[in-house]
Amino acid sequence: MLFHVNRNSLLSETDLLRQTAEAIRERLPQAWTVQLQANQESVRQRQRIDALIQIRDPAGKEGWLAVEAKRRIYPRDIPSLLAAARMAANNRATPFLVAPFLGRWTREKIADQGASYADATGNLRISLTAPAVFIETTGAERNPWPDQQSLVSLKGRAASRAVRALSDFRPPFGIRELAMVSKTPAPTLSRVATLLERESIVVRDNARGKVLSVDWQELIRRWSKDYSVMESNRVTTFLEPRGLQAILRKLKGSSKPYAVTGSLAAKRVASIVEPRLAVIYVSDIGSSSIELGLRPAETGANIILAEPFDSVVLDRTIKANGVRYVAYSQLAVDLLTGPGRNPAEGEELLAWMARNETKWRQPVNTF
Repeated sequence: MLFHVNRNSLLSETDLLRQTAEAIRERLPQAWTVQLQANQESVRQRQRIDALIQIRDPAGKEGWLAVEAKRRIYPRDIPSLLAAARMAANNRATPFLVAPFLGRWTREKIADQGASYADATGNLRISLTAPAVFIETTGAERNPWPDQQSLVSLKGRAASRAVRALSDFRPPFGIRELAMVSKTPAPTLSRVATLLERESIVVRDNARGKVLSVDWQELIRRWSKDYSVMESNRVTTFLEPRGLQAILRKLKGSSKPYAVTGSLAAKRVASIVEPRLAVIYVSDIGSSSIELGLRPAETGANIILAEPFDSVVLDRTIKANGVRYVAYSQLAVDLLTGPGRNPAEGEELLAWMARNETKWRQPVNTF
């Protein structure tokens, strides 16, 4: 098996394993040893493993890594790869997954399973209890050698619209059916669903491609890796001298499109501390700030006006007590990527959403 390492050369599996072993050796004290044993086969299980890596401390205590090397590893592949590594090593070695590139979501899933990983860009994590070893380094966050035919990110307008649709509507549904009710292009939905299927977030009918289930909590967390409320949108800070209740009263009479997000929106359903900052999506920051009577403020601000990266943030909004709020899926990702206590509030909101799924997530046949 061959791996791309740059545009002009290929790296064999043997070379990738050798370089991985060398990267481990460089990060350990001189008295430690690292030995690579490639193409190992479990006599008992009759199952081949790509390699074993032995790590030995100065006292002679040994630890082992059972290596599975693949050209690509997606989150959906992780359980079977780890099971194969454990079985081949008779559960006497820590599973160690190696590939040319491992995305952040994949790396997190491997670590969550108590395994280790490495890629050719410098992403490396080794965790052993005996001998005690913990190594973690970071490499590339984006794949230097992407598959041009496959979607690899949830960044951007089209992908975000698809994420919102897959979150807000309850399966089962067909891609074209969801496209009609959510006003999202069917090709975009199909590409995003394919990406999420690789990452074990979406389950589809293999015969017809119908979406059978969506792990919407994992989907929103996955989206938060590629989206940020403060970075994906254009934001400006302001001061409302009379406080957040005053801005809510003003919003009731606003003539312009808007939607409240952040802590002020989460307070309606999740148990959080009293919010001190309001984040409001508006179509135009300048005219909205004038209409709402806000003062520009670089310090001491209690209002953030945000021009959205896409109008999807205003889709399926919720009106309560005369004020319009973003949909819960949008609110969750905004909190998870927001400042201060927002991420913790986002987790509380996700828990509320899980307990009250029928209150916010609708089947497509109701539209």
